[in-house]
Amino acid sequence: MGSYISFLLQIRNRHFLVLDLLVCLLTPALALALRIDNPWDLPHYLTSLLLVMLLFPAIKLPVFYSAGLYRRLWRYAGIDDLIYIALLCLVGLGLQTLVFLFLRSVGWLAPDFPRSLPVLDGMLALLAVGAIRLSVPVSLRARQRRTRRTTDTQVVIVGAGSAGAMIARELLTNPAHGLRPVAFLDDDPAKRGNRLCNLPVLGTCAEIADVVLQTGADQVIIALPTAPGRVIREIVSRCEAAGVQPKIIPGLAELLDGKVSVKQLRDVAIEDLLRREPIQTDVTLVGDLIRGKRVLVTGSGGSIGSELCRQILRFDPETLILMGHGENSIFEIYNELLCLVDSHVSLRQVKVGFDRPITQIIPVIADIRFADRVMLVLAEYRPEIVFHAAAHKHVPLMEANPVEAITNNVLGTQNLLAAAAAVNVERFVMISSDKAVNPTSVMGASKRAAELLVHQAAQQSGRPYMAVRFGNVLGSRGSVVLTFRQQIAAGGPVTITHPDMARFFMTIPEAVQLVLQAAVLGQGGEVFMLDMGEPLKIVDLARDLIQLSGLEVGRDIDIVFSGMRPGEKLYEELFVPGECYAPTRHDKIFIAASASNFLPPDLDQSVVTLALAAAHSDGGAVVHELQALIPEFRAVGHSTQGIGKTPVPLQLLPLADGTGSVHSSENSLRGSVTKVSAV
Repeated sequence: MGSYISFLLQIRNRHFLVLDLLVCLLTPALALALRIDNPWDLPHYLTSLLLVMLLFPAIKLPVFYSAGLYRRLWRYAGIDDLIYIALLCLVGLGLQTLVFLFLRSVGWLAPDFPRSLPVLDGMLALLAVGAIRLSVPVSLRARQRRTRRTTDTQVVIVGAGSAGAMIARELLTNPAHGLRPVAFLDDDPAKRGNRLCNLPVLGTCAEIADVVLQTGADQVIIALPTAPGRVIREIVSRCEAAGVQPKIIPGLAELLDGKVSVKQLRDVAIEDLLRREPIQTDVTLVGDLIRGKRVLVTGSGGSIGSELCRQILRFDPETLILMGHGENSIFEIYNELLCLVDSHVSLRQVKVGFDRPITQIIPVIADIRFADRVMLVLAEYRPEIVFHAAAHKHVPLMEANPVEAITNNVLGTQNLLAAAAAVNVERFVMISSDKAVNPTSVMGASKRAAELLVHQAAQQSGRPYMAVRFGNVLGSRGSVVLTFRQQIAAGGPVTITHPDMARFFMTIPEAVQLVLQAAVLGQGGEVFMLDMGEPLKIVDLARDLIQLSGLEVGRDIDIVFSGMRPGEKLYEELFVPGECYAPTRHDKIFIAASASNFLPPDLDQSVVTLALAAAHSDGGAVVHELQALIPEFRAVGHSTQGIGKTPVPLQLLPLADGTGSVHSSENSLRGSVTKVSAV
């Protein structure tokens, strides 16, 4: 067997050509032997058979060669290769049938020579040619299974679907990973007892402990890219109870190309536990919006800005301008996108007739606070679409530095809007925040003022300029998750400002998906709100992170409550009083079409006053003018806003015209919250 395997590893396409020649020479004789009842009749057909044995290979082999059958690596052959062989054999069958019928008509073949011979020959050739090639990967995989190291980690794969099958196949064919799959688990009762990749489906996710004990597995791979967080949370809990380590593939929002690889396996992260149902994005509409356009993204080096750039690049814009004032972050995203473009070029080179131009990526170091610089950048590159993600977002820092919140968030947005109007930007999308609603912080108030400026620009230009509002994103810079991880790595304690503190959370990829979808929906002057799902208590988030680190609250890591910080709210809201919110054709996006109706008449003068206060570094005057501009802004040192309340998810209420709307009110947000004692 060892010598046979060595032969398989050394076999080349020229050897397959010789084998195919022998097959094509022999299959006509075998087909005739199968067709006739009396083998003693073979000498009667000898002349006709010899002619066919010469002609059939002369037809099939050129077809195989011209179609590239001898330029393939057969040690990796699979079902796609078998289908390809079948198509080529079908073409060869058609040609040899025509030749066969012609020979019969001119009398070169015996009158009673079987007419079914070409069909039988084609079937036998397909079986032989396909079997010869598939024997290579089958034999190699059989040898790999027999020689697997006894030290390989045995794994159970949760999810007997396409993702689980991809993972299993890669593990079975590549022993270098050191992982050996032994079974599947799946909650679909119809799959129980069946086999996938020659591995048994032994039960459901609830039976993890029993299956681990039965198979001796040391690890569980969660191959469920579309499963919501509650399902992942339950599986992780069962893995911990069974004493096995869970690994997971990324969610569908991260797997933008839908392909799964063992390289993507990682430890379960908090993003997985909070994962929601996959977002159904209309990529056709987003592609129609972006393809072939010049697109500029401010804050391209930030968490949201960089993900915007990654997803925008998928839709082949003509130019993607990366604008930011931090050279290191722009350098990183620029080089990352260049690598993506290079990989796209490699793929396109093998596509016949693909002549779409490659996206030009332009890094620009510029600060939106400098109006002249912003105007020069937009005048030079003439973007057609602008995504404005640049902002100061840290609430406590902006409370301590209100002047910076104005110069960056308000005046920077004003500079960008003025330049956009001057160069006729077709579509402008500002990334806002739920902290702009009933703000209790300077940061939130500055974002609300920026929203008003966008609404004003939409009115004045008549173009689709809009704002998209959402809550916290997991994994962003300055995220509480990163802070908690640093505290856990340092041995604790994990600090939380208030036991009842709750926030809406969303992963960065899904937030950006919805931002792009909202950009398609906007007509001008709207505020779009992303459905953030259920709110999460920060204390529960901290406990999950501690447990995912393999530690226990109270024994290994303590949780302490430090008190609420200046400008901080106990909960966040998504609705401005007086605005009427309605659903859009996307079930995760809501719209306040009337947002631009609430523009204060003295907006321009208020912004001038804010600019003067910022120029004189007068933080008190900044806060005072923000309160005058935004009446709902309540500037407090240590906000107690919302204590005893908890946020609620979006609720649609029917309107008289039969559409739906969302309303927020003080009463709708009231509710009891069980207070969590300090650990």
